[in-house]
Order: sequence, then C-alpha cells, then structure tokens
Amino acid sequence: MERVLVILPHPDDEVFGLSGTLAQLIDQGAIVTYACLTLGEMGRNMGFPPFASRVTLPQIRRGELEESCAAIGIQDLRMLGFHDKTIEFEDKVFLDEHIHALIEEVKPDVIFTFYPGYSVHPDHDATGEAVVRTVGRLPEADRPPVYCMAFSRDHEQAIGKPDISFDVRDYLKNKLAALRAHRSQFQAADIIGSKQHTDKEIRERFGTERFWTYKFETWK
Repeated sequence: MERVLVILPHPDDEVFGLSGTLAQLIDQGAIVTYACLTLGEMGRNMGFPPFASRVTLPQIRRGELEESCAAIGIQDLRMLGFHDKTIEFEDKVFLDEHIHALIEEVKPDVIFTFYPGYSVHPDHDATGEAVVRTVGRLPEADRPPVYCMAFSRDHEQAIGKPDISFDVRDYLKNKLAALRAHRSQFQAADIIGSKQHTDKEIRERFGTERFWTYKFETWK
C-alpha cells in the first residue's frame, strides 16, 4: 500500500473508522491522498457552545479538516467542492469523472470509502456508490481493491463480517488528535472524557478499525 486514495463526503468522516489505519500506513511509508467531496456546510452542529454560523461553518470545517489531516499525517488533501447533503443528486457522469481522474492521477494500490447502502447517511452511500461504480468500469486487472466502512444497523446480516482489520492501538494518539480537531461537530470530552490514548478503555474501544473489501460481482 504505497499509494492510498481516500474518498469520503464530509470533514470528520475520516476520524472514527479510518484515522488510525491511515496514520499507520503513513508511518509505514504510504502516500495518502484524501479527496473530501464537501465541506459539510449543511451540518447541524455549530460547536459546543455554538461558535460557528451558517456563514462561517464551511471555512471552520475546512480548517478542522486540515488540522485533522495534520494529526494523522496525510500529505495530500483535496477538497472537491461538491455541495453537502446533495451527493445523491449530483450528475453521476460528472461525479464519476472526478473520481476517475483521481484514480488515473494517483494510481492507488487501495481505495478507502463507505460501503454503499450500509453507511447511514445518503452522502456516505452515494459516495461509496460512485466509487464502486467508477472502479467497476475499469478492466478487472486494473481495479484497485476498495476497502469500505459500514456501520448501519444490522449491516453484518447483509454483507457479512469485515474481512480486513487493522490494529491501530499504536496510533491512538493520532486518532484522538484528529477527533479533537473537529470541535464544531462533536465535543471530544463527551466521547472520551479525560482519558488518554494509553488508557485501556480507549485502546479497547478505538484500537481496531475494520473494513469490507468490495466484491465487484455484486456491483450492477
């Protein structure tokens, strides 16, 4: 995994299920390109207590994403400028062309995204659909594996157990720093309290990140 491409719709999507894995891969020498489709400008949270407004939120979330990426070690952040909460309504050809261009440029050994249909938010599902749709059109020999995050209710009943996992306990310092960066969206104290990355509870709760390798015979 020398070249890694991450395609997600919102700032903070990288934190809980992926940040430790990316920090680990970067530490092992990988170059990570993170393509974030939107700035999450339609998010409901404005800080705790509120410090953002609908006008200022996009730039605040941009800064938070940059801080999160710095904590993880991501070297190449792309902000693609699509509109929050509308990915499912984007012209599919236009969206897929952007993703195809990224794949052609980066030539990734692996792509991380959301599992379409099992990732709760319509933007998550639409982003995953666009990725697998685009990769699925490539000749089979040219397709990079697509590792997907899934967390909807009863998702394992539909897609089985995850087949890829990363032990990220040595990278929890990066993960918690990425979590704290997105302060407009969640209060770290509500999630981890005063605990540190070395605490047993944090290591057990956040120390493994799991993924499903997308099986393209299911793609239509």
